[in-house]
Amino acid sequence: MTFNIETERLLLREMRDEDLDGIFELDSNPNVHKYLGNRPIKTKAEAQKVIDSVKQQYKQRGIGRFTVLEKATGNFVGWSGLRLNTEYNMNGFTTYYDIGYRLIEDYWGKGYATESGKAAAKYAFEVLNLKRLYATTHIDNQASHNALLKIGLHYLNDFYFPPEKMTLRWYKINNPKL
Repeated sequence: MTFNIETERLLLREMRDEDLDGIFELDSNPNVHKYLGNRPIKTKAEAQKVIDSVKQQYKQRGIGRFTVLEKATGNFVGWSGLRLNTEYNMNGFTTYYDIGYRLIEDYWGKGYATESGKAAAKYAFEVLNLKRLYATTHIDNQASHNALLKIGLHYLNDFYFPPEKMTLRWYKINNPKL
């Protein structure tokens, strides 16, 4: 799977093995994992498993998260984009497309989650012709809550997610063209 999505400040492309150092920096940071169950990775081998999993999703499901690069510098910012969830029961849903993002801490507060999320939603609706997208965030993650609302998702409700023993917020956006 090869694609490039450009925004004003970002380039979103397929995840590649060359993203290893960026994925390791991202997912080894405890602050990044504060609302994700507090389990940062510890090795580059674990980072490679993340990349391999996304590449497998491209093959099996036709979609997976996108690498986010800052256009001005070429720096790895994190990942954003779409995923076909089939592994978890989230708020009663077992097969659905979700939109999400995870950014290196140095890039927080710059609007990159919103910018990349809007581009991913546009791709979902205009290229993939999806009917709707869902998203979740930890109930205490106000920054992510705000970003999801700016992307255009609507907050629906809170729910308890037993596998992670945490309360999450549930969001949805419908394709405006359908």
